[in-house]
Amino acid sequence: MADYEALKKRVDELAERDWDEAGLQDRVGKLAAEGIPRKTLDRGEILAHKAEILDRVQRRAEEYNFILKNCAKGTTLALLEEFGLGNMEIVKALSPFPGFGGTGWMCGGVTGGLVALGLYFGSDDALDYEATGATIGAARDFMPRFEEELGAVICPTLQEEVIFGRYMDPAASEENMEAFAMAKGFEKCSLVPGRGARLAASLIIQSME
Repeated sequence: MADYEALKKRVDELAERDWDEAGLQDRVGKLAAEGIPRKTLDRGEILAHKAEILDRVQRRAEEYNFILKNCAKGTTLALLEEFGLGNMEIVKALSPFPGFGGTGWMCGGVTGGLVALGLYFGSDDALDYEATGATIGAARDFMPRFEEELGAVICPTLQEEVIFGRYMDPAASEENMEAFAMAKGFEKCSLVPGRGARLAASLIIQSME
């Protein structure tokens, strides 16, 4: 069950965080220019540093959401960078996914996490049905955990019960987006990609145990 008191405390902390905008812009710019660094994952190293990795993934997803103004991109980029998955074209493709195309449906913290899980558990062979099944299994683990920890998987409920106390629907109009930004929406909503990326990373690491 979601711990709303702890979640709201974290939202307040994110609202007051001193965000290094210039540093974050440089980091994203380097990824855009050079691509996602390839990695050979060392199971032993990853398991030995699990807590550190989860903290880093969460922090980076929060930061990338803030600087990219996009929860789906922020969630996925943190995971791609950590595990050496995919490329920046995938991040670009997630441009319309906050609130599932701005409709207020599935949160970008969910869709972004699912994309990264698909890249990790999936296969380059489109006919590899076993790998497809593995990705669906990971998704069926991920989504209930997300809902249990945050109380919902859709934007209106997350905004009403955790972040603002009401649904601000930022994609509905320029006025709504301006009000969302004035309410520190990009700072506060970083909670969700942070938790989504952490949960997805925990499933990836769990598969190595």
